[in-house]
Amino acid sequence: MKKLIIIAIACYGLSARAQSGESKNFIYLYSDSVIHARNITLRPDAFGSWQLRVDSRRIPPQQVKFFSNRNGFFANTRRLNFAGITAFSERVIEGRINLYQQTSYEPGLYNDYHHPHHQHYSSRQPVDIRMYYNKGFSDLQKVNYHNLKLDMADHPESMDLLAGYRRSMSTGKLMYVAAGAAIAAGIVSFLVGTEKSSMAATERGYTAGFALIGAGAGLAFGGYAVSAKANRHLEDAIEAYNR
Repeated sequence: MKKLIIIAIACYGLSARAQSGESKNFIYLYSDSVIHARNITLRPDAFGSWQLRVDSRRIPPQQVKFFSNRNGFFANTRRLNFAGITAFSERVIEGRINLYQQTSYEPGLYNDYHHPHHQHYSSRQPVDIRMYYNKGFSDLQKVNYHNLKLDMADHPESMDLLAGYRRSMSTGKLMYVAAGAAIAAGIVSFLVGTEKSSMAATERGYTAGFALIGAGAGLAFGGYAVSAKANRHLEDAIEAYNR
């Protein structure tokens, strides 16, 4: 209960600052404490480890759950990777569900994250399972069917779109498996054809091999197209939930 009250107060404080036009630079710790600052930068130290500078203070990045500065809003993904390495993903969609994607660091600049395709809070953002999401200031989750199904259970339209995503992904996987089997069979036909003594048998082996490999290539392309359609269902589900 105490934790919920602290989070509510923090959210209210952040909202009030944003509405009054004051600085949006702040860090949100795993302890649910919020620290506002004039300047926040993330840079490596002499040993290559990340250092988060909050004005004149140094804050261990592993203690930071979120931070916001002039470049955007970022979330710590340390608890979602196997090595437990501190890294930050940028929020690219803000709404009932916030979407985050991994950002890259430009070592030559030694001051800020580098955004090659910087788009803040786009209403339409490509979505894939390498991304993360959350609600409010809650813990990050990986973008996948099972996680989103739980968090979107209160929105029927999004649930229907998620079901479409799952169907398309299942179909795409089946097509990829069939493509692999067809290509493998085509290679076997080539090998068998080269061992035949008669020219006619060799030609039949080559013909069958070409046909099977062609069919496999077609199935692989179809699997790619279906998977791309599945990702659009995922994008539509998040967009519908945030409307």
